[in-house]
Amino acid sequence: MKLKPLLTTAVLTIVCFVMYIPSLLAQLPGDPGTDPDEIPIDGGLSLLIAAGVAYGAKKAYDKRKKEPKAQNDLKKVE
Repeated sequence: MKLKPLLTTAVLTIVCFVMYIPSLLAQLPGDPGTDPDEIPIDGGLSLLIAAGVAYGAKKAYDKRKKEPKAQNDLKKVE
């Protein structure tokens, strides 16, 4: 077991963490806005929802395409 790479990784992680802490503490409290209870639904959430819908549609399409043709024909008749 090589201890040097593990020790190097641990030291670099600790140094990065310690360097990041002052920037977290230096943030001034911002203006909460008009209503702090409002939840902004921005582009990130809507893109995530769109990606989920697209993924579900793709899975349904692949599943339907994979079924034998005879089963598809029976479903159309019913």
